[in-house]
Amino acid sequence: MINQMWLQTFCTLVEVGHFTQTAEKLFMTQSGVSQQIKKLEQHLQVDLLIREGKSFSLTPEGTRLYKQGKLLLQNFATLEQSLIENNQYEGTINIMSPGSIGLKLYPYLLDFQRQHPELIFNYQFAPNHSIENAVINHQCDIGLMTIAPQQSHIRAQHIATENLALVTASNIDVCNWQQLTSLGFVSHPDAAHHANILLSENFHEFQDIEQFKQVGFSNQISLILEPVSRGIGFTVLPINAVKAFSAQTSIKIHYLNTPISEAIYLCENRATFKSKSQLLVKNLIESYLKT
Repeated sequence: MINQMWLQTFCTLVEVGHFTQTAEKLFMTQSGVSQQIKKLEQHLQVDLLIREGKSFSLTPEGTRLYKQGKLLLQNFATLEQSLIENNQYEGTINIMSPGSIGLKLYPYLLDFQRQHPELIFNYQFAPNHSIENAVINHQCDIGLMTIAPQQSHIRAQHIATENLALVTASNIDVCNWQQLTSLGFVSHPDAAHHANILLSENFHEFQDIEQFKQVGFSNQISLILEPVSRGIGFTVLPINAVKAFSAQTSIKIHYLNTPISEAIYLCENRATFKSKSQLLVKNLIESYLKT
């Protein structure tokens, strides 16, 4: 196989027509240029140049090598540029996140995919522990979590925060402890965690979620607020899930004295190769979730 560096030096020499000027153009010494041409001739076992003092002319083999070699170098350059420019907009990226983050992020990524159809997003909603396991087992490229992962194999970057909201039906004007216990709680997979960190900071009576009668449960993020909107109970959810609910006029967010937010961590397996497309999507996610 022809050494690409030797071939580049040879083609440059042919175009420049002078050893010294070729050396200057390639940031080499003149002897270095001569040595590479000599090595190329030895490798091919043909004479490429007819040396005439400080000038030279090409042998028939030299002419043929220049024509074909120049085309080959151009193809290499085109291929390299194509990979640099297009590789980041191609491939499949597997992403997992809690539902609330996904309700905000996934539509944005789909809009981006419409602009770059070769970049495909596989998106799953899942609880934090499932996301952590998926990242460890190389089942997703990017995991977004609201709890810092515990596994040392995971690289986690704190990229944003998301406020938690206490939500009732729209006809509930005052949200005190008596009102909450009267309404009852609409539960969901992350309910205990969300309620604990929000209610414990705002109601001195709060000890745990079991203090409230459970009046409903849904594991579908888009359905959790359905009973609440119909006057059945209250719940605590991340704000993006609340904003994504279709019947906004039938629910009410109660702004408490002590606002509480969750951290959002972008997580990756430390041992996984990061493609250009993955790096691009990481930057997209980080920029968008900060808004």
